[in-house]
Amino acid sequence: MIVVGGEALVDLVPSPSGESTVEGLPALLPRLGGGPYNVAVALGRLGSRVSLLSKVSTDFFGDALVGRLGASTVDTGLLQRGAEPTTLAVVGLAEDGSARYSFHVEGTADRLVADPGPLPEEVRAVSLGTLGMVLEPGASAYEAVLRRESERGRFTVLDPNIRAALISDPAAYRERFLGWLPHIGLLKLSVEDAAWLAGAEDPWPALREWAGKGPAGVVVTLGGDGLAVLTPGGGLVRVPGQRVDVVDTIGAGDTVHAAILHWLDAANALSTESVREMPEESWREALEFAARAAAITCSRAGAEPPWADELK
Repeated sequence: MIVVGGEALVDLVPSPSGESTVEGLPALLPRLGGGPYNVAVALGRLGSRVSLLSKVSTDFFGDALVGRLGASTVDTGLLQRGAEPTTLAVVGLAEDGSARYSFHVEGTADRLVADPGPLPEEVRAVSLGTLGMVLEPGASAYEAVLRRESERGRFTVLDPNIRAALISDPAAYRERFLGWLPHIGLLKLSVEDAAWLAGAEDPWPALREWAGKGPAGVVVTLGGDGLAVLTPGGGLVRVPGQRVDVVDTIGAGDTVHAAILHWLDAANALSTESVREMPEESWREALEFAARAAAITCSRAGAEPPWADELK
């Protein structure tokens, strides 16, 4: 089983019809999401055994989030519930479909997740990221999970998925990120997030440095230009993006994250050692699979990752 830890929230997305309110503001539609939540849903739809570790509200939105997990074959045994409200993310879309976010997170359920202690023996991999690694006190709980499960030999995956507006002390976060690297089996991030973390317009020197600090691979999403992976030995494998009519890019990176994890799961390669030894051709196959999955997500509104039969 793969455990995904992090927030489950509601994205308020502009109506695809372009309609507006009386005040001229764009009409917003609720979409279930959150980076880790999207990863878990995508993994379940692709056919991996997956469980979400999070705290979810008992409000209307929380019930809907839990219902969608079940419909996507995601195990809910590690979910915690609470009366605190669901986190809301207001999404603005640019002309190319790219998204920017503003968040309502004070006192919300997902940031109050408790450390569950050692995960069950059946767990083979742990995936963390996004707001879960930023907002306290939950961030410290997830960091404890990361360090403990890494020491127990579990394959660990991190997607920082930077939301800069919520990081009050960028220097401290960057230092914390560097401290996670020795505990990470696979690092996945966008080229924009890498530039922010590196504090440099050109993030590639930093990416190569991070690849040598613990991760068996560093997967980089390049938007419409495709995907790449850096290996600890200095290798680089790159594949182009899939051509598609983009509705929006919400959840595309999360789909890449899930698709690569699913590919590794199907190949019985959910370990740092297996990933470190993967030949370039295997990496190319994994990246191409992830690119196809992400293209489907981009072709529809909101974070709607594909089911396995859509990728056959």
